[in-house]
Amino acid sequence: MTTFSHVAALVAVLATGVVYGTDVFCALVQRPALARVDDAALTAVMGNLHRVADRRMVVPGVLGVIAAAAASVPAAVAGRTVEAATAGAAFLLLVVWVLLYLRVSAPINRRLTAAADAGDTPADARALQAAWDRVIVPRAVLQGLAVLALGASLLS
Repeated sequence: MTTFSHVAALVAVLATGVVYGTDVFCALVQRPALARVDDAALTAVMGNLHRVADRRMVVPGVLGVIAAAAASVPAAVAGRTVEAATAGAAFLLLVVWVLLYLRVSAPINRRLTAAADAGDTPADARALQAAWDRVIVPRAVLQGLAVLALGASLLS
């Protein structure tokens, strides 16, 4: 692996680790905790949480995807097939995560944020959260596999 590939893979591990840790926290802690609050509290908490997270988590999310791609290309050019394949696999896992986020999570985030901003509680607040919860474990798994693949690229 080239020095650039190593640095890119390390950056990707750190950036992806931020998102991975957040998704794992949501799956293990946030999801069961929110099951114990009423719909108004759920809307207020999640709407405000998504307002902040959807702005701040973009940086590590995008950085992880770009760095994973940047780790795979020089390794491929250098003929380091294992390193290129594992970093490339991480990139693909992260792309799938982004698609899942954009298609399922982001629209729910926007609805809950708008409701919190308006001081409203949507009639379907619990259903919205349930739909969000259904993808948080797959999101965490995708991020975790990407971190593992990036680690494997550094070990090869």
